[in-house]
Amino acid sequence: MLIGISPDTALGRVVAIRAEDRKEVLENFTPEQHRIRNAWQSRHAEFVKTHTSKEQMDAQMQAMKMAFMRMAGLGGD
Repeated sequence: MLIGISPDTALGRVVAIRAEDRKEVLENFTPEQHRIRNAWQSRHAEFVKTHTSKEQMDAQMQAMKMAFMRMAGLGGD
């Protein structure tokens, strides 16, 4: 973890809110915490959308498909 981004600082709390993905924790978020997290997710999704080509996305999806096939014992090669 970076120095100065501990959970007892304002920045640390915002980073923790943005990074949280555990359902049991999200259920207890305040409306303001949900607003912070949702705004971050929207900005991040837009960034990924504008900075990732279709070819990059297709290559990543193919790699994930192969990984799942190997885990299932279907080779994937």
